[in-house]
Amino acid sequence: MERETLVTLLIMTSGGLILQLLAGWPWRQPSGADPAARERQAWRSLCRPVAPILVCAAWFIGWALLEPDPVRDPLDPYVIVALWLPFGVLFGRAAVRALWSLMREPPECGVSTFGLLQPQVAFSPFLARQLDEPVIHAALAHERAHARHRDPLRIWLAQLITDLQWPWPQAQRRLSTWLEALELARDEEARREGVDGTDLAAAMLASVRYVSDFTPRQRTSLGGTQFAHARLVGDPESLRSRVSQLLAPLARGPEAAPAAVLRRPLVLTLVVLLVVVALGAVFGQLIIRPLLALTT
Repeated sequence: MERETLVTLLIMTSGGLILQLLAGWPWRQPSGADPAARERQAWRSLCRPVAPILVCAAWFIGWALLEPDPVRDPLDPYVIVALWLPFGVLFGRAAVRALWSLMREPPECGVSTFGLLQPQVAFSPFLARQLDEPVIHAALAHERAHARHRDPLRIWLAQLITDLQWPWPQAQRRLSTWLEALELARDEEARREGVDGTDLAAAMLASVRYVSDFTPRQRTSLGGTQFAHARLVGDPESLRSRVSQLLAPLARGPEAAPAAVLRRPLVLTLVVLLVVVALGAVFGQLIIRPLLALTT
């Protein structure tokens, strides 16, 4: 068997099995008074099941760096089919949905942020004609906060992570919780920049009225998360809590974490994965060789 094919099969099988085991693991709702902190807690809860997959993938890649091609101990064909079918369907479904979300044109929803690598803000001129200048400024401040944090890319990744844990409902609840926390955090960030909460609430309610004029089919497409973009109006069920927060006095608290601080977990993750790749290259045979022997 080709080395790359075997590594792909091992990563897919181990990753799919780990995700299915962790998808239903109990999780805690984010807590705390700071919306930005709650958003980060929700993001970590959403991404945590993927961490073991990255470690396993790094280990297998390290092993493959020193393994001759083709592999001397191929898997039995029946084992390949048994392993490929369930996890191949799972990963294939997630990949198709992720690609489809990139290929589809996001629905026109008044004001939104789109673009994975270079986020841009789109503001409908039809909606802008209905709003006063301070309200327009408030909506733009909210969407620019989305752009600064590259939220369209994060939303796309979050949907992909959730699809990899299908059909567990806990994964979808983690996604919904994070999306709600995300909007609250961006509302708070816009207010810390000087935006009046009443103006931002007015912009949000105007967007709701704007969307209410759409056809039922358009509103149904807007309700899904299968788009790589962020929009001013998120989950309708959270609308009341968002308006209540916007009308409440701005709480004194720490400013939003700078980008350098937010990048530290990513740098730490890359360092850990490089170490695991090295360990896999040195000690990979001790685990993978007996594993292959059991399945031949």
